[in-house]
Amino acid sequence: MSSPRPGAVGATRTCPHCKATILDSAPVCPACRGHLRLDSPGASEARQVPLQVEGNLSGTRDTAYEYTVVVVIRDERGKEISRHVAGVGAVFADEARSFTVTVEATPAPPDKRRKH
Repeated sequence: MSSPRPGAVGATRTCPHCKATILDSAPVCPACRGHLRLDSPGASEARQVPLQVEGNLSGTRDTAYEYTVVVVIRDERGKEISRHVAGVGAVFADEARSFTVTVEATPAPPDKRRKH
């Protein structure tokens, strides 16, 4: 997969605060929530959340559980584009963990949308 050139829809950069890979258009880093710019195109547009999944994992009195959180992104044909281990750990008796996966989306500016 090729990377879009800077300024193009889907172009990425590195957050100067936490070094996460983020969208070039992001006014706020989604990883560390550090503010990046105030005058960004689209900064005033509301982010949409087309997908949010939440779940819980609890240990039982007799059993501890190990867990791995894996995020996989696939294209329209089902081809894997990205796989990332977001975290690992363990839950012991009388402990719990809560997990939330959120996908945020912002409409691309009309001049940068792909024409079909």
